[in-house]
Parts: sequence; C-alpha cells; structure tokens
Amino acid sequence: MYTQALSTTETDDRGLEDAAKAAQFQARIDAEERIEPNDWMPAAYRKTLTRQISQHAHSEIVGMLPEGNWITRAPSLRRKAALLAKVQDECGHGLYLYAAAETLGTSREELVDAMLAGKAKYSSIFNYPTLTWADIGIIGWLVDGAAIMNQIPLCRCSYGPYARAMIRVCKEESFHQRQGYEIVLTLCRGSDEQQAMAQEALNRWWWPVLMMFGPPDATSQHSDTSTKWKIKRFSNDELRQKFVDATVPQAQYLGLTIPDPGMIQDADGHWPYSEIDWTEFKQVLAGNGPCNRDRLAARGKAHDEGAWVREAAAAYAAKRARRQTAQAAE
Repeated sequence: MYTQALSTTETDDRGLEDAAKAAQFQARIDAEERIEPNDWMPAAYRKTLTRQISQHAHSEIVGMLPEGNWITRAPSLRRKAALLAKVQDECGHGLYLYAAAETLGTSREELVDAMLAGKAKYSSIFNYPTLTWADIGIIGWLVDGAAIMNQIPLCRCSYGPYARAMIRVCKEESFHQRQGYEIVLTLCRGSDEQQAMAQEALNRWWWPVLMMFGPPDATSQHSDTSTKWKIKRFSNDELRQKFVDATVPQAQYLGLTIPDPGMIQDADGHWPYSEIDWTEFKQVLAGNGPCNRDRLAARGKAHDEGAWVREAAAAYAAKRARRQTAQAAE
C-alpha cells in the first residue's frame, strides 16, 4: 500500500513538472524564441517536426526524379547545364533537411528506410509524370512557386535548425522558380506548337499543384497544433489562395488560360477557384498515383546501388577514429 501510494505521488509530481515545462515551452514559443535541439520540448512537438521535416527532405530527394529524367533531353546545352544545377540543388536541400531532422533524435538511416518502405510520405506532386519539355518549365514556375509560398513562412519556424535550413533553401528555390517561368515564357513566345505544349502542361499540372498545400483547413489533421507551436504561420487554405492570387496574373501575362472555367476576380482582389478533387489527392497519397511505384522503385534502386559508398565512408571514418585514438595514446 505504501509503495503504491508513493508511486502515485511520484507520478503526480512528474505530471506537474511536465505541465510546468510545457507551460514554459509555450511561453517561449509565444515570445517568438527559437527552440534548439538541446532544449526541452514536448514529445508531440518533436514527433510533429520529425514527420514534417523528414517528409520535406524526402520530397526534395524524390523531386529530383521527374526533372532528372529530362537532363539528357534538354533542348540546348544552356538548358542542360541549368537543369543539372537545379537537380543538384534539390539534392542539397534534402541533405540540409535530413541533417535538421536528425537533431530531433532520429537517424538519417531510419528516416530513409521509412520512406523506402512506404511508411513516410513525400509531396504528392512528384507522383506525376513529366511528358514534355514544357513540364520542366511548369514545375519550376508552379511547383517551385507553390513550394516557396509554403516555405518562406518556415524561415520563421519556431525550431531553429529547420528555420535556418529554410533560409538557403528558399533563396535557391526562388532561382528555380524564375528559371521555370523563363522556360514557359520562351515557349509562349515561340511557335503555335510550343504555345500549345505550354498550355497542355499547365492543364495537367494546375490541380495537382493546388493539392500541394494539403487538405482543406476543415479536414487538416495537424494544422491546429502546428500553428499553436508556430511551426506553421498560415493555414493550408490561406497559402493556397495566396498562390492562386499571385499566379493568375502571371498566366495572363504569358497568354495562358488557367484550366478553371468561370474563375473571376472578386471585390477583394482574390481569384476564387473551383472545388478540388480531393479523391485524387487521397489516391495519390495512398500510393495509387501515376508514378508512385516508379518513384519508390527508382529511389530503392539508387539506395541499394549506393550501399558500397556508405560502407566505404563508414569504414574510412572508423579507421580514422582508430588512428586518432592511437595517436592520443602515444
């Protein structure tokens, strides 16, 4: 009886201590302080960030595939060099983000294994095929444009390593967006066939790009807590509308038609869009998109073929550590 009562008292004390820490943590968040890896944080905060940052990292790495497919088929040496540099940037973004996620206590190997096993998600947009060169322009203009809209607020994320990684990522994504827009602009100023190619690509990518911002606020599972902890600064619907409002005038300048008949600017300057087919979004997230299986197979193949590099790096690190230990002992 005494032992049980003591155990209950200790549990109550721990509960009070955790509640006090949680209150102090939220006070720091509310005061716009940055949370760093060694700071106390709620387990749910750590879990939410690990999920979000790792999914972001997976998206950067998988996102190399649809564009890498066109490096050898780019229409000029200049285009080839620019696209190669862009794909290299995306790889770098993934590495920054994996490093940020690791500060939360989960190894990179665990994160990658979860993605390859289909247990961790990446952005739904990368499960669509790139059928023409115009798709590369549309990805830069719209996909990277949507990413920027999502990611600029993350530069003020409450978690320090994530916020700092996003500063460089956003600068490079801005270049990618301009690169894509310039490709589309060139096509729209070209032949009738090139203009038609750009329009056809826009028709295919418009709705999947709008889905990138995530489900409607009313059905989003993580928005409330992410906003409370200042991981997110804007809701899915707010960011989606900001993107549409910024993109419609650009399409008009290009001479392209947004594939949403009846879209008319309202009195507040917004461009209301039609209902999104969330059934398609759910199907893609469930692994039934046009390229889901191809993307995971490609990443799995690359991971397997790169095993010797990881093993060599680990062996070198171990040998170097042994040498340093021996030198210290002398």
